[in-house]
Order: sequence, then C-alpha cells, then structure tokens
Amino acid sequence: MNLFKIAWRNLWRNRRRTAITSASILFAVFFALIMRSFQLGFYDHMIRNVIESFSGFLQIQHIDYQDDPSLENTFPYSAELQKTIESTPGITAVVPRIETFALASTGNQTKGALIMGVDPVRERSLSNPENLLVRYRITHEGIDRLNEDGGLPQPVHEKLKDILGNSYTNTGSIAMDLELDEKEDSKILDAIASVSHFPGRYLENQDDGVLVSDRLAKYLRLTVGDTLILMGQGYHGATAADLYPVRGIIKLINPELDNKIVYMNLPYAQDFTGVGDKVTAVGINLADNSDKNMLAIQRSLAEKLNSDKIKVKNWKEFNPVLVQQIEGDNQSGKAFLALLYFVIFFGIFGTVLMMIHERHREFGMLVSIGMRKTKLALIMVIEMFLIGVLGVISGTVISLPLLYYFHIHPIRLTGGLAQTMEDMGFDPLMPLAWTESYVIWQGLIVALMVVLSCLYPLRKVLKLKETEALRN
Repeated sequence: MNLFKIAWRNLWRNRRRTAITSASILFAVFFALIMRSFQLGFYDHMIRNVIESFSGFLQIQHIDYQDDPSLENTFPYSAELQKTIESTPGITAVVPRIETFALASTGNQTKGALIMGVDPVRERSLSNPENLLVRYRITHEGIDRLNEDGGLPQPVHEKLKDILGNSYTNTGSIAMDLELDEKEDSKILDAIASVSHFPGRYLENQDDGVLVSDRLAKYLRLTVGDTLILMGQGYHGATAADLYPVRGIIKLINPELDNKIVYMNLPYAQDFTGVGDKVTAVGINLADNSDKNMLAIQRSLAEKLNSDKIKVKNWKEFNPVLVQQIEGDNQSGKAFLALLYFVIFFGIFGTVLMMIHERHREFGMLVSIGMRKTKLALIMVIEMFLIGVLGVISGTVISLPLLYYFHIHPIRLTGGLAQTMEDMGFDPLMPLAWTESYVIWQGLIVALMVVLSCLYPLRKVLKLKETEALRN
C-alpha cells in the first residue's frame, strides 16, 4: 500500500509530465475505439441491408438448391411445416418465397427480371416492400407547376433540376437531396410533395397484380396501371407466360436488385411457374442474430425437420460472397489498426524515455541513500500502471458518448462517396458499433503496450550506477 501511495504522489510531483504521458495513452484508446467502431458498425450495416432486410439469417432450401437454383429443386411448403418452424423459440419471421427468372416486356422493351413470389403479409417482417413504395417522383410537369405557383427560392428550383426523374419513398429523402430542414422548410417540402405525388399501392391477399422495381420500371417505361408481360420457363420445362397489372413501383437501395425485381403474390407465382404448393426457400429472421444463437437455432430446426430433402442454412453458408467481403475488409482493417498501434506504441515509449531521462539523477539519489533497486523498479511499474489506467479510462469515457450518439444517429454520406455506397448496394450511412467486446479489447491492447514500454525503464533502473547518475 505504501508503494502505491508513493507512486501516486510521484505522478503529481510533475503534473505536466504525467499529463503528457496519460494524454498519449488517452488518444491511443480514443482513435483505436473510433476506428474499430466505424469498421464493425459498417459490417453490421451491411448485414442488416443484405441479410436482415432481404434474405433472412436462416433459410430452408432444397438440399441441391444452392448448387442448382432452379425450379426443379423446390420443396412442398405446408401449414404443418410453417407451424414446426414457428414453434422454434427465437424465430421472429417465417417467410416462404419462390424465386425464378423471366423476360419482362412492355411494347418493344424487354429485359430479364427476377420474379419474387411472396406472401404480402409475411413479407412485411422481412424485406417489407410496402415501405419501399415510390410515393414521390420529380418530373418536368411538377417543376413547371411550382414555377407557375412561385414562392420557392431560386436555389431550390436549381436543385430540383439536378434531381429530375428521381423517385422517393418519403419526403425526408427529398429534403436530404435538396439540403432542406424538414421542420424549418416544411412548407417548401409540402409544395414539392403535392406536385410530385406518385400513385401506387401494396399488394393485397389474392391480388393478381405486381410490384416492379424503380429502375426496371423506368427501363420498361412502366407506370402504375400498366400491364406487364412475363415469359419464362416453368416447372419441368413447361412454358410460363401471363399478363399482370402493375399495382406499384418500389425503390430498392441495391442497384442490382432495383434493375430487375418483380414482386407478386405467392399463389400467382406458383401458378405462373407450375410448381403447385412448392417454394424455393423459406427466409427466417431471429430475435437474437448473434452467431452463437443463430447456430443453436439452426441445429434445433434441423433436428425438428429431420429431412434428407431439405436443409437449414445460415446466411454465411448461402451468401459466401458477403462473408468474403467482410473478412477481406476486416483483415485490412486489422492491419491498419496494427500500424496505428505501432505508431502509438512509439509515442508512449517516447514519453516514457523522456520521463526516465528527466528523473535519472533522482533515481541515483534514491539508490545512494539506501533504496533497493528492485523496490525502485516496482514503484516505476506502479507509476506506469497508474498512468496507463488513467489514460485507458479517460480515453474510453471520452469515446463512449461519441460511439453512442453516432450509433443512434449514423453519419449520412453525401456526394460521390454516397453514390459509391449506393452503387455497391448499401444505404449511404456510417453507423458506429455500440459497446461490444472490442471496447474491452482496445483497452487491453493499449494496456499491453504500456507494460511493454515499462521494460526499458526497468532495465535502466536495475542497471543504474549511482555515481554516474549523480554526476549527470
């Protein structure tokens, strides 16, 4: 206890030196936490965009479907199977689907499309196409009407021309593109919304219509109320062809999907393809999507189904491309973090060197009046430990409010970077990950660097020559 008291008092004999050393550790923890939080937050955002809001964390598929995703590798979906899946604890959504490809055509325009047969009610708990319905579209006619009415600032008119033809699901997105404040500029937004309103509705049960993605609709020159022609190959090579009225247009973040997707009611998709009561996959979402819980539910569900025809797969198994993207970026991020630690370590080591050389004469005096070198070395270690604790705790305390705020209010990217994110299929947001094990690990790593930086002062003290130290 006396050694701790001496070490603590030694720290505050030279406040500036202690502050410099603690600050170097504080910034090490701060920058390491912020950088790692950005990285992990982005991974979580990717998973939510691609997995949680589209495919589900688990899927039930025919055992051969992943290698050969055709209608031949479908399986029967019954009320009994649905009840078995839903009875498994931890499952929040069970969504049957049929996925197939067909040629979508209107007039002289034709393009390949991904046909998604879904249950409109159940699909709300997964991809939720209703939330993606285009409700506003900026058109020449709308801009002309605003010019006639007047009252809008000239800069807003100019920005409207820049977003001509853009589709929006809500006024918040319009405000962001026009750089308006939703509260302060509510009248301007209301005026723009009134002339930009786009018709359309979500699918109802037993509805024979379809929802078409925005880019595909623009390519085919489709709007709500038009008729879409679908032609393709059905079950066992049968011809699949029919006409469907367009009920609504949906805007997907992923440009690849936005270029080709068509939603229709599951029974009509089964009739179109001729598969009867079969589906290609059942998407499943979980209350807790941690790897441990996901694998436990996967095993439990596989035991319940106990079938050699169908298989329960987690998202890492049926989406290996995303796993590889995350792993590759994670490794490069760790390498950059290691470089940051390398620079930070020498910053800490430099402050320790400064502290040792400043106190060289003091150490010589203490040893010359009878203090054992081992005890002096132990006091030095305690001092560095206390400085390390001060720096780590301070860095963590300063970081946590920022981590929490930007976790709740993600940074929205703009300009070219936002466009790049959207082209990759992700919402242009940069959320920070909140308190996970990485917070503890960053503190432990920096604490390890402090311990390593103690090796030099220990060696210096244990090999100290009193006469040389006093002369210096």
